[in-house]
Amino acid sequence: MAKRSQEDSARAKRELIEAIENHELSLGEAVRRMRKISGMNQKSYAERIIGISPRILAEIERGEGNPTLETLNKIGRPFGYAVGFVPGRQ
Repeated sequence: MAKRSQEDSARAKRELIEAIENHELSLGEAVRRMRKISGMNQKSYAERIIGISPRILAEIERGEGNPTLETLNKIGRPFGYAVGFVPGRQ
């Protein structure tokens, strides 16, 4: 996966934040975008950045996983996110 420029990464992070705040992404979509912003494949991102198995990351990205709270916090940590309650769409 090609490395992004700092400007491209910053723009992608802003777009990710906006999409999350607007409830436009599923968990899997958000996780996949975080990984892609980092410019890494699933194996590298899972093992080196968040410390989980690549299989678990792949399941989460496909919307098939059932991650623990600990795993969700590991996934969010590189982007400054923590799991918590937010107002839902009405």
